[in-house]
Amino acid sequence: MAADIAEQPGVYADVLDHGAAEIARIAALIAQRRLRSIVFTARGTSDHAALYAAYLTEIRLGLPASLASPSVVTVYDARPDWSDSLVIAVSQSGGSPDLAQVVAAARAGGALTLAVTNNPDSRLAHEAELHLDVRAGHERAVAATKTYTAELLTLLLLIEGIRTGTGRLDTAEAAALDKLPELAQSVLDDPGAADLAGRYRFASRFVTTGRGYAYPTARETALKLMETSYLPSLAFSGADLLHGPLAMADPGVPVLAVVGSGPGGHAMWNVLTRLEKQRADVVIVGAADVPGQTARLATPAVDERIAALLDILPLQRLALHLAIERGENPDAPRGLKKVTETV
Repeated sequence: MAADIAEQPGVYADVLDHGAAEIARIAALIAQRRLRSIVFTARGTSDHAALYAAYLTEIRLGLPASLASPSVVTVYDARPDWSDSLVIAVSQSGGSPDLAQVVAAARAGGALTLAVTNNPDSRLAHEAELHLDVRAGHERAVAATKTYTAELLTLLLLIEGIRTGTGRLDTAEAAALDKLPELAQSVLDDPGAADLAGRYRFASRFVTTGRGYAYPTARETALKLMETSYLPSLAFSGADLLHGPLAMADPGVPVLAVVGSGPGGHAMWNVLTRLEKQRADVVIVGAADVPGQTARLATPAVDERIAALLDILPLQRLALHLAIERGENPDAPRGLKKVTETV
Protein backbone atom coordinates (compact mmCIF):
# COMPACT_ATOMS: atom_id res chain seq x y z
CA MET A 1 0.00 0.00 0.00
CA ALA A 2 2.86 2.37 0.83
CA ALA A 3 4.47 1.74 -2.55
CA ASP A 4 1.20 2.25 -4.40
CA ILE A 5 0.58 5.54 -2.59
CA ALA A 6 4.10 6.75 -3.37
CA GLU A 7 3.64 6.13 -7.10
CA GLN A 8 0.75 8.56 -7.51
CA PRO A 9 2.76 11.61 -8.65
CA GLY A 10 4.27 9.43 -11.37
CA VAL A 11 0.85 8.12 -12.37
CA TYR A 12 -0.42 11.68 -12.68
CA ALA A 13 2.52 12.56 -14.90
CA ASP A 14 1.95 9.49 -17.08
CA VAL A 15 -1.75 10.21 -17.57
CA LEU A 16 -1.01 13.84 -18.46
CA ASP A 17 1.91 13.02 -20.75
CA HIS A 18 0.78 9.82 -22.40
CA GLY A 19 -2.94 9.37 -21.75
CA ALA A 20 -4.31 12.85 -22.40
CA ALA A 21 -4.40 12.54 -26.20
CA GLU A 22 -6.69 9.47 -26.10
CA ILE A 23 -8.88 11.08 -23.45
CA ALA A 24 -9.18 14.18 -25.67
CA ARG A 25 -10.14 12.03 -28.65
CA ILE A 26 -12.91 10.30 -26.70
CA ALA A 27 -14.08 13.62 -25.20
CA ALA A 28 -14.36 15.17 -28.67
CA LEU A 29 -16.43 12.22 -29.91
CA ILE A 30 -18.77 12.54 -26.94
CA ALA A 31 -19.07 16.30 -27.36
CA GLN A 32 -20.51 15.75 -30.85
CA ARG A 33 -23.46 13.83 -29.41
CA ARG A 34 -26.59 15.61 -28.18
CA LEU A 35 -26.63 14.04 -24.74
CA ARG A 36 -29.50 14.57 -22.34
CA SER A 37 -27.69 13.16 -19.30
CA ILE A 38 -24.65 11.26 -18.10
CA VAL A 39 -25.16 8.16 -15.97
CA PHE A 40 -22.35 6.60 -13.95
CA THR A 41 -22.18 3.09 -12.60
CA ALA A 42 -19.48 1.76 -10.29
CA ARG A 43 -18.78 -0.14 -7.07
CA GLY A 44 -16.59 0.46 -4.03
CA THR A 45 -13.76 2.94 -4.39
CA SER A 46 -14.65 3.54 -8.05
CA ASP A 47 -18.12 4.61 -6.92
CA HIS A 48 -16.50 7.56 -5.17
CA ALA A 49 -14.64 8.48 -8.37
CA ALA A 50 -17.96 8.30 -10.19
CA LEU A 51 -19.57 10.58 -7.60
CA TYR A 52 -16.78 13.11 -8.17
CA ALA A 53 -17.44 12.93 -11.91
CA ALA A 54 -21.16 13.43 -11.31
CA TYR A 55 -20.38 16.70 -9.54
CA LEU A 56 -18.15 17.69 -12.47
CA THR A 57 -20.88 16.83 -14.97
CA GLU A 58 -23.57 18.95 -13.37
CA ILE A 59 -21.34 21.88 -12.40
CA ARG A 60 -19.10 22.08 -15.47
CA LEU A 61 -21.35 20.70 -18.22
CA GLY A 62 -24.77 21.66 -16.87
CA LEU A 63 -26.06 18.17 -17.67
CA PRO A 64 -28.07 16.03 -15.25
CA ALA A 65 -25.92 13.27 -13.77
CA SER A 66 -26.85 10.20 -11.78
CA LEU A 67 -25.32 7.06 -10.31
CA ALA A 68 -27.09 3.96 -11.58
CA SER A 69 -27.81 1.11 -9.21
CA PRO A 70 -26.58 -2.07 -10.95
CA SER A 71 -29.17 -4.16 -9.08
CA VAL A 72 -31.91 -2.44 -11.08
CA VAL A 73 -30.62 -4.36 -14.10
CA THR A 74 -29.09 -7.46 -12.51
CA VAL A 75 -31.55 -8.26 -9.73
CA TYR A 76 -34.82 -6.67 -10.89
CA ASP A 77 -34.23 -7.17 -14.62
CA ALA A 78 -35.40 -3.61 -15.36
CA ARG A 79 -34.26 -1.63 -18.38
CA PRO A 80 -34.26 2.14 -17.76
CA ASP A 81 -34.48 4.40 -20.79
CA TRP A 82 -30.89 5.55 -21.26
CA SER A 83 -31.28 6.56 -24.90
CA ASP A 84 -29.53 9.83 -25.74
CA SER A 85 -27.48 9.40 -22.56
CA LEU A 86 -23.85 8.59 -21.94
CA VAL A 87 -23.38 5.68 -19.53
CA ILE A 88 -19.93 5.57 -17.96
CA ALA A 89 -18.84 2.50 -16.00
CA VAL A 90 -15.87 3.08 -13.69
CA SER A 91 -13.97 0.06 -12.41
CA GLN A 92 -10.37 -0.55 -11.40
CA SER A 93 -10.40 -4.17 -12.56
CA GLY A 94 -13.22 -4.11 -15.09
CA GLY A 95 -14.06 -7.55 -13.73
CA SER A 96 -17.38 -7.10 -11.95
CA PRO A 97 -20.15 -8.90 -13.88
CA ASP A 98 -22.91 -6.54 -12.74
CA LEU A 99 -21.23 -3.47 -14.24
CA ALA A 100 -20.74 -5.32 -17.52
CA GLN A 101 -24.44 -6.23 -17.53
CA VAL A 102 -25.44 -2.61 -16.95
CA VAL A 103 -23.25 -1.45 -19.83
CA ALA A 104 -24.63 -4.17 -22.12
CA ALA A 105 -28.21 -3.21 -21.24
CA ALA A 106 -27.50 0.49 -21.72
CA ARG A 107 -25.84 -0.09 -25.07
CA ALA A 108 -28.73 -2.24 -26.26
CA GLY A 109 -31.11 0.54 -25.21
CA GLY A 110 -29.40 3.17 -27.33
CA ALA A 111 -26.97 4.73 -24.87
CA LEU A 112 -23.43 5.67 -25.73
CA THR A 113 -21.27 3.63 -23.36
CA LEU A 114 -17.79 4.22 -21.98
CA ALA A 115 -15.71 2.06 -19.65
CA VAL A 116 -13.01 3.67 -17.51
CA THR A 117 -10.73 0.94 -16.15
CA ASN A 118 -7.17 -0.02 -15.29
CA ASN A 119 -7.50 -3.14 -17.42
CA PRO A 120 -8.00 -2.67 -21.19
CA ASP A 121 -8.45 -6.44 -21.61
CA SER A 122 -11.29 -6.72 -19.09
CA ARG A 123 -14.82 -7.82 -19.86
CA LEU A 124 -16.10 -4.32 -19.06
CA ALA A 125 -13.67 -2.68 -21.46
CA HIS A 126 -14.85 -4.95 -24.28
CA GLU A 127 -18.54 -4.56 -23.40
CA ALA A 128 -18.53 -0.77 -23.79
CA GLU A 129 -18.43 1.07 -27.09
CA LEU A 130 -15.57 3.27 -25.83
CA HIS A 131 -12.79 2.66 -23.31
CA LEU A 132 -10.27 4.74 -21.38
CA ASP A 133 -7.27 3.19 -19.64
CA VAL A 134 -6.41 5.06 -16.41
CA ARG A 135 -2.78 3.92 -16.77
CA ALA A 136 -2.14 3.29 -13.06
CA GLY A 137 -0.09 0.15 -13.62
CA HIS A 138 -0.23 -2.91 -11.40
CA GLU A 139 -1.66 -2.11 -7.98
CA ARG A 140 -0.17 -4.39 -5.32
CA ALA A 141 -2.35 -3.62 -2.31
CA VAL A 142 -5.94 -4.77 -1.92
CA ALA A 143 -6.96 -1.29 -0.78
CA ALA A 144 -7.14 0.85 -3.93
CA THR A 145 -5.13 4.07 -3.85
CA LYS A 146 -3.39 4.94 -7.10
CA THR A 147 -6.17 3.50 -9.26
CA TYR A 148 -8.65 5.77 -7.48
CA THR A 149 -6.68 8.94 -8.13
CA ALA A 150 -5.94 7.86 -11.71
CA GLU A 151 -9.70 7.49 -12.22
CA LEU A 152 -10.24 10.98 -10.80
CA LEU A 153 -7.72 12.54 -13.18
CA THR A 154 -9.01 10.63 -16.20
CA LEU A 155 -12.59 11.69 -15.47
CA LEU A 156 -11.54 15.30 -14.88
CA LEU A 157 -9.73 15.42 -18.23
CA LEU A 158 -12.71 13.78 -19.93
CA ILE A 159 -15.36 16.15 -18.55
CA GLU A 160 -13.24 19.24 -19.16
CA GLY A 161 -12.56 18.03 -22.70
CA ILE A 162 -16.27 17.58 -23.34
CA ARG A 163 -16.84 21.07 -21.96
CA THR A 164 -14.51 22.71 -24.50
CA GLY A 165 -16.13 20.72 -27.29
CA THR A 166 -12.78 19.86 -28.86
CA GLY A 167 -11.50 17.41 -26.26
CA ARG A 168 -8.55 19.68 -25.54
CA LEU A 169 -8.26 21.62 -22.30
CA ASP A 170 -8.19 25.40 -22.28
CA THR A 171 -4.81 26.98 -21.58
CA ALA A 172 -5.41 27.86 -17.93
CA GLU A 173 -6.75 24.39 -17.12
CA ALA A 174 -3.79 22.68 -18.77
CA ALA A 175 -1.32 24.91 -16.94
CA ALA A 176 -2.94 24.15 -13.57
CA LEU A 177 -2.83 20.41 -14.18
CA ASP A 178 0.81 20.52 -15.29
CA LYS A 179 1.66 21.33 -11.66
CA LEU A 180 -0.28 18.34 -10.31
CA PRO A 181 2.57 15.78 -10.09
CA GLU A 182 4.82 18.22 -8.26
CA LEU A 183 2.04 19.25 -5.87
CA ALA A 184 1.20 15.60 -5.19
CA GLN A 185 4.80 14.84 -4.34
CA SER A 186 4.96 17.75 -1.91
CA VAL A 187 1.83 16.50 -0.14
CA LEU A 188 3.22 12.97 0.15
CA ASP A 189 6.53 14.28 1.49
CA ASP A 190 4.75 15.89 4.45
CA PRO A 191 5.05 13.60 7.55
CA GLY A 192 1.86 14.96 9.12
CA ALA A 193 -0.34 11.94 8.41
CA ALA A 194 2.16 9.48 9.91
CA ASP A 195 2.58 11.70 12.96
CA LEU A 196 -1.18 11.95 13.46
CA ALA A 197 -1.75 8.19 13.31
CA GLY A 198 -0.34 7.66 16.79
CA ARG A 199 -2.84 10.10 18.27
CA TYR A 200 -5.80 8.10 16.98
CA ARG A 201 -4.47 4.62 17.58
CA PHE A 202 -7.20 3.90 20.14
CA ALA A 203 -10.09 5.62 18.37
CA SER A 204 -13.20 3.46 18.19
CA ARG A 205 -14.80 5.17 15.20
CA PHE A 206 -14.42 8.13 12.83
CA VAL A 207 -16.65 10.63 11.05
CA THR A 208 -15.55 12.06 7.72
CA THR A 209 -17.16 15.03 6.02
CA GLY A 210 -16.89 17.49 3.15
CA ARG A 211 -19.08 19.28 0.62
CA GLY A 212 -19.14 19.37 -3.15
CA TYR A 213 -16.01 17.92 -4.73
CA ALA A 214 -14.71 17.11 -1.22
CA TYR A 215 -17.62 14.81 -0.37
CA PRO A 216 -16.30 11.88 -2.48
CA THR A 217 -12.97 12.35 -0.66
CA ALA A 218 -14.78 11.99 2.67
CA ARG A 219 -16.48 8.82 1.49
CA GLU A 220 -13.29 7.29 0.13
CA THR A 221 -11.48 8.09 3.38
CA ALA A 222 -14.14 6.32 5.41
CA LEU A 223 -13.82 3.26 3.19
CA LYS A 224 -10.04 3.19 3.54
CA LEU A 225 -10.26 3.37 7.36
CA MET A 226 -12.74 0.50 7.39
CA GLU A 227 -10.71 -1.59 4.94
CA THR A 228 -7.34 -1.22 6.64
CA SER A 229 -8.09 -0.67 10.35
CA TYR A 230 -11.59 -2.17 10.63
CA LEU A 231 -12.75 1.10 12.20
CA PRO A 232 -16.44 1.99 11.81
CA SER A 233 -16.30 5.21 9.81
CA LEU A 234 -19.30 7.24 8.74
CA ALA A 235 -19.10 9.68 5.83
CA PHE A 236 -21.52 12.58 5.55
CA SER A 237 -21.79 15.63 3.37
CA GLY A 238 -21.38 18.70 5.55
CA ALA A 239 -25.05 19.55 4.97
CA ASP A 240 -26.28 16.10 5.96
CA LEU A 241 -24.09 16.10 9.06
CA LEU A 242 -26.20 18.96 10.42
CA HIS A 243 -29.40 16.97 9.92
CA GLY A 244 -29.08 14.71 12.94
CA PRO A 245 -25.69 12.97 12.84
CA LEU A 246 -24.06 16.02 14.40
CA ALA A 247 -25.51 14.84 17.72
CA MET A 248 -22.91 12.07 17.95
CA ALA A 249 -19.97 14.48 17.60
CA ASP A 250 -18.02 14.77 20.83
CA PRO A 251 -14.36 14.84 21.94
CA GLY A 252 -14.17 11.04 21.67
CA VAL A 253 -15.18 10.82 18.00
CA PRO A 254 -12.53 12.21 15.62
CA VAL A 255 -13.92 14.14 12.66
CA LEU A 256 -11.88 14.36 9.46
CA ALA A 257 -13.16 17.43 7.61
CA VAL A 258 -12.06 18.21 4.05
CA VAL A 259 -12.22 21.98 3.68
CA GLY A 260 -11.17 23.41 0.33
CA SER A 261 -10.52 26.97 -0.81
CA GLY A 262 -13.65 27.34 -2.96
CA PRO A 263 -17.45 27.31 -2.58
CA GLY A 264 -17.58 23.80 -1.11
CA GLY A 265 -15.00 24.68 1.52
CA HIS A 266 -16.75 27.94 2.38
CA ALA A 267 -20.01 26.02 2.80
CA MET A 268 -18.31 23.94 5.52
CA TRP A 269 -17.82 26.89 7.89
CA ASN A 270 -21.26 26.56 9.47
CA VAL A 271 -20.56 22.87 10.05
CA LEU A 272 -17.18 23.63 11.62
CA THR A 273 -18.72 26.24 13.91
CA ARG A 274 -21.24 23.70 15.16
CA LEU A 275 -18.54 21.08 15.67
CA GLU A 276 -16.47 23.58 17.66
CA LYS A 277 -19.42 24.26 19.96
CA GLN A 278 -19.65 20.53 20.67
CA ARG A 279 -15.92 20.37 21.40
CA ALA A 280 -15.45 17.80 18.66
CA ASP A 281 -11.96 16.53 17.83
CA VAL A 282 -11.64 17.95 14.30
CA VAL A 283 -8.78 17.33 11.87
CA ILE A 284 -8.87 19.68 8.89
CA VAL A 285 -7.63 18.60 5.47
CA GLY A 286 -6.94 21.75 3.48
CA ALA A 287 -4.79 24.78 2.90
CA ALA A 288 -5.77 26.93 5.91
CA ASP A 289 -6.26 26.59 9.66
CA VAL A 290 -9.78 26.99 11.05
CA PRO A 291 -10.93 27.87 14.56
CA GLY A 292 -11.30 24.92 16.89
CA GLN A 293 -9.28 22.43 14.88
CA THR A 294 -7.22 19.80 16.66
CA ALA A 295 -4.79 19.43 13.77
CA ARG A 296 -4.49 20.03 10.05
CA LEU A 297 -3.21 17.87 7.22
CA ALA A 298 -1.87 20.52 4.87
CA THR A 299 -2.77 20.48 1.18
CA PRO A 300 -2.29 23.21 -1.46
CA ALA A 301 -4.80 26.00 -2.12
CA VAL A 302 -5.98 25.02 -5.60
CA ASP A 303 -9.27 24.83 -7.46
CA GLU A 304 -11.58 22.40 -5.67
CA ARG A 305 -11.76 20.15 -8.71
CA ILE A 306 -8.00 19.65 -8.56
CA ALA A 307 -7.97 19.60 -4.75
CA ALA A 308 -9.88 16.31 -4.82
CA LEU A 309 -6.78 14.70 -6.39
CA LEU A 310 -4.54 16.03 -3.61
CA ASP A 311 -6.66 15.99 -0.44
CA ILE A 312 -7.07 12.22 -0.55
CA LEU A 313 -3.29 11.64 -0.47
CA PRO A 314 -2.60 12.41 3.23
CA LEU A 315 -5.79 10.58 4.14
CA GLN A 316 -4.57 7.45 2.36
CA ARG A 317 -1.34 7.73 4.35
CA LEU A 318 -3.31 8.24 7.56
CA ALA A 319 -5.24 5.02 6.90
CA LEU A 320 -1.99 3.18 6.16
CA HIS A 321 -0.16 4.35 9.28
CA LEU A 322 -3.18 4.02 11.53
CA ALA A 323 -3.49 0.36 10.55
CA ILE A 324 0.18 -0.19 11.37
CA GLU A 325 -0.17 1.63 14.71
CA ARG A 326 -3.07 -0.68 15.57
CA GLY A 327 -1.07 -3.78 14.71
CA GLU A 328 -2.94 -4.56 11.50
CA ASN A 329 -1.57 -5.41 8.08
CA PRO A 330 -3.01 -2.93 5.57
CA ASP A 331 -1.80 -5.11 2.69
CA ALA A 332 -3.91 -8.07 3.78
CA PRO A 333 -7.30 -6.84 5.01
CA ARG A 334 -9.33 -9.74 6.28
CA GLY A 335 -12.08 -11.09 4.07
CA LEU A 336 -11.14 -8.95 1.06
CA LYS A 337 -9.55 -9.64 -2.30
CA LYS A 338 -8.39 -7.37 -5.09
CA VAL A 339 -11.18 -8.09 -7.55
CA THR A 340 -14.69 -8.17 -6.12
CA GLU A 341 -17.22 -9.81 -8.42
CA THR A 342 -20.79 -8.74 -7.72
CA VAL A 343 -23.94 -9.67 -9.57
